[in-house]
Amino acid sequence: MSVRIRELTHQSQAWDAFVRSHPDGTFFHLAAWKTVLESAFGHRTHYIYAERDGAVVGVLPLAEVKSLLFGHHLSSTPFCVYGGPVAVDAEAAAALVDEARRRAEALRVEDLELRNLRPLSGDWEEKDLYATFRKTISDDVETNLKAIPRKQRAMVRKGIKAGLESEEDPDPAVARFYRVYSESVRNLGTPVFSRRYFRILKETFGRDCRVLMVRHGEEDIAGVMSFYFRDQVLPYYGGSRPAARRLKGNDFMYWELMRRSAGEGIRFFDFGRSKKNTGAYSFKKNWGFEPEPLHYQYHLVRAQSVPEVNPNNPKYQRFIRAWKRLPLPVANTLGPLLAKHLG
Repeated sequence: MSVRIRELTHQSQAWDAFVRSHPDGTFFHLAAWKTVLESAFGHRTHYIYAERDGAVVGVLPLAEVKSLLFGHHLSSTPFCVYGGPVAVDAEAAAALVDEARRRAEALRVEDLELRNLRPLSGDWEEKDLYATFRKTISDDVETNLKAIPRKQRAMVRKGIKAGLESEEDPDPAVARFYRVYSESVRNLGTPVFSRRYFRILKETFGRDCRVLMVRHGEEDIAGVMSFYFRDQVLPYYGGSRPAARRLKGNDFMYWELMRRSAGEGIRFFDFGRSKKNTGAYSFKKNWGFEPEPLHYQYHLVRAQSVPEVNPNNPKYQRFIRAWKRLPLPVANTLGPLLAKHLG
């Protein structure tokens, strides 16, 4: 029987069962992201799946991000590291991609973006900007510590000697995390997401979305929100205060997340994407993680070239310098209005 393309409405159990069972399925392919994107940002979603003989044989989550400032794009998936079609065979994958192209043309977006771990064949433009960092971890603490290269391991030990402590923060309002995170991204010159977005992530994903805070005495100096999927942990939104640099708070935080995760039976640590040749990219390499290229591929509809809405674009440098100087309350008020369009 041939493949039929359908759109997800409210029945997500079969979709998620397929994602969780497929080796290429990721946390970002889960149907609950549809709720997050609609509720937190008001973006229109197009979650399409391939069906054969009544069974799901492929999924492709898509969402529109539209603004006067940054343009109109269709992506799988905005605000997520991974996306693109996941399917049991080439026929199902091709049917999903064809439907995505058709919708992109009908919507008259500037481009269709698929965020793939492995490149799709065919006529695609590609952006060579990001790499991801992933590797297996052991159930033994010392094995994991020794796997960190010597210089980076010394940073972890300095954090331990400084008396840093970690604790999971169950607060659904994410107040502690947001105070640290919003200050951190302001200092980087980046508009911050709304606190409501992080609250929705916690409410939507439950125990698969957790916050780990790092304290020095009574002061929170760093925090990270992580996602859990199958036997994987993905530290996704992290931030720190200036004191963390001196106390090696970031090194300690990621080590504590690894240590705690290994104790829970997690066997795969996904450090996520970083732009090539940046500080974050070097930091993850220093942990002994090897970069894997991410294949962000584009079908251009109205655009003449691949979009460059990222801090590496020289035209945003003046904006970044100005944003770093904003008072934190102002940055936290204005930031969400911009960040919702920076998918």
